[in-house]
Amino acid sequence: MARDGSIAADQLKSFVERVERLEEDRRNIATDIKDVYAEAKATGFDVKTMKAVVRLRRMTPADRQEQDLLLDTYKSALGM
Repeated sequence: MARDGSIAADQLKSFVERVERLEEDRRNIATDIKDVYAEAKATGFDVKTMKAVVRLRRMTPADRQEQDLLLDTYKSALGM
């Protein structure tokens, strides 16, 4: 908003158009990721396991260790 309370229409339009382009990019990237998983599945890889590995690789070593500890704790509590 400008100091006088009016909306800077050109700037607002620019922001909206940037967001729209980024959302389109996100949709395209999501499609590309889906295609990679489909290709991996066709090659014989287990997609569910791959997604788990990708999720784990995003974590810090400390977070991964904490998750492993909690999982082991829960499994032990359930007699697994």
